[in-house]
Amino acid sequence: MHIPRLQLFELEDQSWLPTVVRDLATDYLRWVEERFHLHLHALPVLARAIEESGATRVVDLCSGGAGPIPELTGELHERGIDVPFVLTDLYPNVEALDAMQRTSDGRVTYVGEPVDARAVPAELEGLRTFFNAFHHFGPRDASAILRAAVDDGQPIAIMEIPERSLRSILPLLLTPLVVWLATPLIRPMTWRRLLFTYLLPAVPLVCVWDGVVSQLRAYRPDELLALAEAAGGSYRWDAGTHSAEGVPGALTYLIGRPAGEA
Repeated sequence: MHIPRLQLFELEDQSWLPTVVRDLATDYLRWVEERFHLHLHALPVLARAIEESGATRVVDLCSGGAGPIPELTGELHERGIDVPFVLTDLYPNVEALDAMQRTSDGRVTYVGEPVDARAVPAELEGLRTFFNAFHHFGPRDASAILRAAVDDGQPIAIMEIPERSLRSILPLLLTPLVVWLATPLIRPMTWRRLLFTYLLPAVPLVCVWDGVVSQLRAYRPDELLALAEAAGGSYRWDAGTHSAEGVPGALTYLIGRPAGEA
C-alpha cells in the first residue's frame, strides 16, 4: 500500500516542549537503539562512507541523546577505523552527551551549544552524518542540508530506520506500553523520569506521536536521490537499503561525497 509522505510535526522539534521531557524521550530512543542493536544496520554503511570519503572526523548532526554512536564507535574501533566523533544538536541533551563523552575513551566529544544542521559552522569539518533524523526535515530544508554539504565540500551520510509503511507504523501504536515497561531499565533513574512517565505520562505520549509521525515523514531511496540531484555540484551519490541479520527493520541510506574522492 502506497503511503504518501506527510510533513507532520514532531513534538521533540518544538521549542516549547519542556527540555526535561525531550531529554527523557531521547533517553528512551537511546535505550531502544541499545536493546535491539539497531546500530548494526548502519555499521557497514558508515564504515563505507568513512573509507570512501577519507574522512578524518565524523560530525554527527541532530544527535539527540547520542543514539547509536556509542555502539558504532566501539564496533568501528574493533574494525581498526578510529575517527573521532563530534555530536551536535539544535536542542542538545547535554547530560546524555556529556556521559557519552566521559565513557568514550576520547573517541567522542560534543558541542553543548545549538547547532543548526542547515548551517553547520565552518570549523566543524568532516563527514556529516544523520542517524534517524533526516526525516525531520521537509524537502526544502532537506535540500538545503545537502546543498550546504556540497557548497562546503564535505561528505555526508544519511541513515534512517523509519519506513513509510503500515508494517512499521502499526507496531508503534504499542509504544506507550513499551515505554512504561522499559523505564525501570533506563539509567539514570530519577524522580523526573518516574513523574513524566507514570504520573504525568508526557514521555509515552511524545514517543508514540513522534514515532508514528517519523514513519510518515520518512524518505525512500529514490526520493533521497532526487533531493541530492537537486543540490547540484560535482558529487557522487548513492542511495539504497540495508538490513542486518537478526536485527528488526531495515536501513535507508544516502551517501554523498565529492566526485574526485576515491
